[in-house]
Amino acid sequence: METTTTPMNGRRAQAARNDQVILDAARAVFVADPGAPIAAVAERAGVGISALYRRYAGKEDLLRQLCSDGLETFAAEAEAALAEEGDPWNSFAGFIRRIVDADVHSLTINLAGTFTPDEHLRRAAAHASDLATRVFDRAVQAGVLRPGLDATDMSMIFEQLAALHLGDKERTSQIRRRYLTLMLDALRLTEAASPPGPAPSAEEIGRRWVV
Repeated sequence: METTTTPMNGRRAQAARNDQVILDAARAVFVADPGAPIAAVAERAGVGISALYRRYAGKEDLLRQLCSDGLETFAAEAEAALAEEGDPWNSFAGFIRRIVDADVHSLTINLAGTFTPDEHLRRAAAHASDLATRVFDRAVQAGVLRPGLDATDMSMIFEQLAALHLGDKERTSQIRRRYLTLMLDALRLTEAASPPGPAPSAEEIGRRWVV
């Protein structure tokens, strides 16, 4: 039994590694240029175009997978925040920091409107949104956020930070954390006035994904 199952496990592990190489390459290529052809992904990943097409039927399938993975990361971090006990502010701020470090919103600002989300992606987005709202509502109930905020404000903050790029990856991470610290300080001004104007609606946010 060992001689038959071990090679299969090895092949599956190698296939998983190859798939991750392709996804990492696709993220780099399409975040830099959403209009790039799928051949650019194969070239960056160092695989033949036929190997890529064995995994993904086309560019839209690859884009959907990238966004699905991003939503999965977002949801996992939100669930981790909801499971935390202790200081409510630290839990909320820790969630925000981890999402910024994961850089999932670079996918949003670069890929929204470039492909058609499928039903799986819509469900995943709704689930992630629900979890984020629960994280936000818990912070509100604990009295650690300034008045007049909405859970949708977090989406705009994430996207503003994801849009920051200065030089290499390390410097970009530093500058994002710098401005995240300033934003978190502003969010915690519990005696401050409400921000002007209404928060973005869920419809306004979702509209950007319509091709």
